[in-house]
Amino acid sequence: MKISVIPKRFIFLISLLVSTTVVNAANTILIPAAPSIAAKSFVLLDFNSGKVIAEKQADLRLAPASLTKIMTVYVVFRELQSGHLTLDEKVTISKKAWQTPGSRMFVEVNKQVSIENLLQGVIIQSGNDASVALAEHVAGDEATFSAMMNQHAERLGMLDSHFQNSMGLPSKNHYTTARDLATLTIAVIKEFPEYYEWDSKKEFTFNNITQPNRNKLLWRDKSVDGVKTGYTEEAGYCMVASAKREEMRLISVVMGTASANARANESQTLLNYGFRFFETHQLYKAQTALTEARVWKGDAKQLPMGLNEDLYVTIPRRHYNDLKAEINIDKKIMAPVKEGVSLGSVNVSLADDVVANKPLVALKTINKGGFVDRLYDEAMLMLE
Repeated sequence: MKISVIPKRFIFLISLLVSTTVVNAANTILIPAAPSIAAKSFVLLDFNSGKVIAEKQADLRLAPASLTKIMTVYVVFRELQSGHLTLDEKVTISKKAWQTPGSRMFVEVNKQVSIENLLQGVIIQSGNDASVALAEHVAGDEATFSAMMNQHAERLGMLDSHFQNSMGLPSKNHYTTARDLATLTIAVIKEFPEYYEWDSKKEFTFNNITQPNRNKLLWRDKSVDGVKTGYTEEAGYCMVASAKREEMRLISVVMGTASANARANESQTLLNYGFRFFETHQLYKAQTALTEARVWKGDAKQLPMGLNEDLYVTIPRRHYNDLKAEINIDKKIMAPVKEGVSLGSVNVSLADDVVANKPLVALKTINKGGFVDRLYDEAMLMLE
């Protein structure tokens, strides 16, 4: 889409309207209310824009059951990325791992199993034994591994989460929220797409035992490609799901439903609602000049300005042409200017509601100019 830029001193208006027809969007945007979801807590949001489409008590701290394992594999993925582990590295199975109750991969004491197999045992089979084996191998014991989980949770901004084990068995101070789980899931998919592919596998065979993925939506909806289910008596039936249709990916989290079928049905209902009534667009790419600003007393006069990250918006369907964007640039920018510094903002609105706001940053460094350049600009500023 072509974007026109109209200068007005140091404020630029970018029109996203294809035609010159003025549309009173406030009178035409009609969206059904989010469906009623039978869960203690839920959230539905867009993967790229982060827009929350529907939610209910999304910050309520709840027992996560095996949804814990999303963080377990995230920690292991980070260790692989840093070079501290390799996929073919062998893990010796301890008696503690072998004896862990609940869902199992059926590893055997003192046998050696690769990191890759254990990860698939956690992701696809939801093996508690595999989770403990990975935790012990990475950190020496589960307590230390749990500390690593909490460090990553804090770094990701999961402010209402605390982990005390790697597999999600009930523990007094082991909790998270629907919103935090969505944040974590986005991190997994963005940072480790090559490992996330395992989430879409419908079954995994280990030790001559084939177990199906407990994510029923993998069979029902071809757009669903992850991520995890969980159950304990305390937590109820929980599920994090991710689905991609065309270029739009949604993340749904439901916690505390009544049955395995209910968690799948409620997740499907949320995803269908999001895809049916909303659409996501990439408006601007990161590190691409959106405009230029005048710089005073520098070794260059014009400064290209853009965004540090891609800008996506999630909006009601069929209202893309009603979007309006405004670029605001700081007045009288003086050198030196360091690349990456914020010198304005980009605001995108729909029917007078702001749908996105991002800092506008310098895309290059401009140093102080020479004495003559500075003197000339000083004189010009006096005439402003």
